[in-house]
Amino acid sequence: MSHTIYSRLRTIVWNLLLITAGSALIAVGLKAIVIPHKMITGGVSGVGLLVYYWTGMLSPGAWYFLINLPIFILGWLGASRRFFFYSLYGMMVLSAAIDLVRFQIPINDPFLAMLAGGTIMGTGSGIILHSLGSTGGLDIIAIILHQRLSIRMGSFYFAFNLLVFAASLSILSIDLLLYSLAMSFVSSRMLNAVTTVSNQRKLVFIVSDKAGAIGKAINRHLKRGATLLEGVGSYTGKKRRLVMTVVHNIQLKRLEETVFSLDPDAFVIMEDTYNVLGKGFSKRKIY
Repeated sequence: MSHTIYSRLRTIVWNLLLITAGSALIAVGLKAIVIPHKMITGGVSGVGLLVYYWTGMLSPGAWYFLINLPIFILGWLGASRRFFFYSLYGMMVLSAAIDLVRFQIPINDPFLAMLAGGTIMGTGSGIILHSLGSTGGLDIIAIILHQRLSIRMGSFYFAFNLLVFAASLSILSIDLLLYSLAMSFVSSRMLNAVTTVSNQRKLVFIVSDKAGAIGKAINRHLKRGATLLEGVGSYTGKKRRLVMTVVHNIQLKRLEETVFSLDPDAFVIMEDTYNVLGKGFSKRKIY
C-alpha cells in the first residue's frame, strides 16, 4: 500500500471515528436527558423533537432521519461530495444512535439536567466539528445559503432556532422553554471549548536586534516557520526587524527560552489565535 493511499485511508477512518463518537454523545444527551425532561433543542433535532412531542408517532431518531432527507437532496446540489458523504454518514449514525439509546440518566433537578444535557451534546458537536463532515441538518442549509446568498451562518442558526423555540411554546411550559434556551447556551459554550482546546495557538511577534538569529533558532529548535517583518520605531525612527511566528501553547516556554537566550532585551507580544490554516496546523475544510 502506497503512502498516499495509507494517508487517505487513515484520514477517512479518523473522520468516521470522530463523527461516530460525537453522534453517540449527542444521542445520549438527547435520549437520556433531554427527552425524559421534555426539553427541546435547536436545529433539525429540535424540529424532530417537536413533531415527536406533537404526534407521539414514530421515534425521535426516525423523525430526525425523515426531516433530513430533503435537506440532503439540497446538499447534493450545493455542497462538496466529500462533505456530503461524511455528513450523510453522520446523519445516519445519529438517527440510529438516538433510537439505540434506551437508558435514562437519573437526574431529577431540571437545572442539573439542563447543565448535563448541554454539556454532553455540546461536547459531541465539538468533536464532530473536528471532522470534515457534520450530522446534516442546519449545517448543510447554512452552508448553501452562505455560498449562494452570502447569508451569515450564525445569523441563519439564530433565526431558525428562534422559530423552533417560538413554536415549542404550544407544547412546553415557560419554565421548560427557558431551561431549553439555557441548555442551548451551555451547549454552544461547550462546543466552543471543545473546538478551541486543540486548535488554540499563539501568534507571537518578537522585536529584537537579533531577529534573524531568533528566526533561525525557531526553525531549528521548535520546528516552526517564522517570518521576518520590517518595522520602524515610532519614537526613535530606527528601522528594526520583527519576527512573526505561530506556535502551539505547549511550545511557549521553549520559545521564551530560545528568544531570551539570544536577546535578553527582546520585546515579545503573544496573542491567542484559534484558526490557523496551513502546513503543520489545520487543513481548510471544503464544503
